This record gives sequence, C-alpha cells and structure tokens, in this order.
Amino acid sequence: MDLTYGPEYEAFRAEVRDFISKNRDKAPKRFGVSRPSEESIAWQKLLIEHGLTARTIPKEYGGYGAEPDILKSRIIAEEFTAAKLPMGLANQGISMLVPTLLELGTEEQKKKWIEPTLKGEVIWCQGYSEPGSGSDLASLQTKATEDGDDFIINGQKIWTSTAHASDMIFCLVRTEPDAKKHEGISYLIFPMTTPGIEVRPLKTMTGHAEFNEVFFTNVRVPKKDIVAGRGQGWYVANATLKHERGMLGDPNQAGTRLKEIVDLMHEETVDGMRLIDHPIYRDRLMQLQARVLAMQFHGLRLLTAASKKEDPGIARLIVKLQGCEINHQLAALAIDVLGEIGVLYGDSPHLRAHGIWQHRYMFDLGLIIGGGTAQIQKNIISERGLGMPREPKPAKA
Repeated sequence: MDLTYGPEYEAFRAEVRDFISKNRDKAPKRFGVSRPSEESIAWQKLLIEHGLTARTIPKEYGGYGAEPDILKSRIIAEEFTAAKLPMGLANQGISMLVPTLLELGTEEQKKKWIEPTLKGEVIWCQGYSEPGSGSDLASLQTKATEDGDDFIINGQKIWTSTAHASDMIFCLVRTEPDAKKHEGISYLIFPMTTPGIEVRPLKTMTGHAEFNEVFFTNVRVPKKDIVAGRGQGWYVANATLKHERGMLGDPNQAGTRLKEIVDLMHEETVDGMRLIDHPIYRDRLMQLQARVLAMQFHGLRLLTAASKKEDPGIARLIVKLQGCEINHQLAALAIDVLGEIGVLYGDSPHLRAHGIWQHRYMFDLGLIIGGGTAQIQKNIISERGLGMPREPKPAKA
C-alpha cells in the first residue's frame, strides 16, 4: 500500500512552505477578541489571495475559486500547524453564515455579504437561543409582524456570542404564528445598528463578557432580508447548525493546541525532570494525541463526503461533542503541566502566555454546554444517527 502523497501534492506542499517562509513575519501578533485586529484582517486577505483559506469559495463571492481537493486542504493544515502559524479566520460569519448563504441564499445576498464577511470586514452574531427556548429551540417566541414591506420584530435572545461587537445578526423569528412550531419560523439577516436593538453583556466565569442578552423592541427589518423564504427558518437554522458544530469541533485547532502542549512539556520541569519525560504526563499526552489524530482523520472522512455531495450521517453528528470535550481535556493537561502556575488567573505577574490555558479551560467548559449541550448532542447522535427511539416525555399530571 502506497501512502505517499505523490509528486503533485509534494510540489503543492513545497509551495505552501515557500509561502510560510516568505510571509511568516506578517502573521498577526494581536488577533483581537470579539473583532479581528487589523493585522488579522490583513493576514486573512493574504491567505485568500494565495488560496490558503476560503479556497473553494467562488471568486465572484470573494474566495479563491479552487476545485475541492481533500489532500491539499490537509497539507495546508499540516504545514501551518507545524509552523505554529494561524490559519484563516474562523467566526460565526465565516464558518457558519457563509456556507449557509452559499447553499440557500439568493444571488443578491451572496454578492452582498459573502466577500466582506470572508475578509473580516463584517462581523456577525447568531440570534437563536432565548430564555425559554434553548434545547427546545423550535419553541422560540421572538415574533415578527407584517407592516407593508417590513417585519416588525419584538422579543429577546440570550447567549448571543459577540453581539456587543457585531455588525450584523442572522436571527430566527416567528413569522407564522398559526403554523406548527417548526414551520412558523423564518431566518432573517439585519444590522445590529437597527433602531430598537439593545445589547446587554453577560460576564462568564472567564471574567469576560463573551455572551450577551439581546432585546428587540419594534425593530423594523425589510422582508427581502429573509433567507430561503417565510416559514423555512427551521430548515435554514439546521443547515447553519451543521456548520457551527464543524467549527466548534475543528480538528486543526485541536492539532495546533496539541503541538503547543508538546512544546510546553519540553520546557516545564519537576525536580529537574522535563514533563515530557515523566511517564504519567507522557501517557496522558499520548492518549490525547491518539484522539486528536483520530479527529483529524475523521475530518478527512467528512471532507470526502462533502466533495462527493454525500450526507455523512452519524459521522457529522459526533464532531461537536468530540471536539469540545477534547479541547477541554487538552487545556486541563496544559494546566496540570504548568503546576502551581496553572491555578493563577487575572493579573498575576507569574502568568505564562497571559493565562491563555486557564482561559481556554474555562471557556471550553462553557462550549461543552453552548451550541447544544453534550447531553443534547448525545440524544441527536442516538436518535438521528443510530435510529434509537426518542426519549419518553414525562406524563402530564
């Protein structure tokens, strides 16, 4: 069995390495938190220009326009990980809305929004969850009533990531009040500067406000800013959620973190012994390494299915659960490797790397809940993937 890439792909690998060698000094040192920094935006545009991100998105929408090629995608990820360089931007607009619009948006919507979103010039947030509609999202109550060519929106969203820093929102609202709950929802896109929108940040255990409450009071949105038509919101929302789970379970991110931990274990010592030479820590590292490798090969399986326009079935359903749990366990190992320094947080002068591992540990724990809890993910896997019966509902009193 020949497992080599072959001359064509080795030549492509050489091109990627040449780009990295010539441009690594342009990689951003400051990434930005809720909004990408100017350096990150410049880096994103450079990567698009050379086909190293947004590779298969058509040129007319701001992408590079290449044909899908699984091995080239893998080579790009391998080389950027090895060089410890950031790949393209990943956020709710780029990773979730763009593929949704490519699949279901109008030509006008694609030409208006995809290119500035890809370039990091327009930042999006997702208006899904509500105080009484989280796991049962289809019960959402934010409503839109008709007024001529507009919808008038009233209601509330919660756990809205980056809403305080976003330009736009893709939002689920109930436009058909008399329809069944799954059939009465529409998917609207509109500016966060629209009059009547109020954003209240929610501080999490990381000490930062990554989530927000969003209130809509008589918010006027043109009817034309609907994706896939009235009452189709549940269908569109599930298309977006498919991409969200892929973003949260990104194998390239896990691979980069694993490499950072390997470097950390070569540097940190206990009683003069490097942590990489400590059998207990090394065993934990190898177990996680095996899972990350499995995750990366699973990603190739999903890319193969996508290139053939096939539904990967249960293979797609496990990504979010697997990815978020592995990332949290990677952060836990890093904190243990740091020893007593690993418990520091805030403005301690002894923090390593500005406390990034402590922040990741707490933030990734939240992601096991956010975007669909681990328990909900397991229900989805069992019911939709394995065909098991739905969990029985308690009998009414």
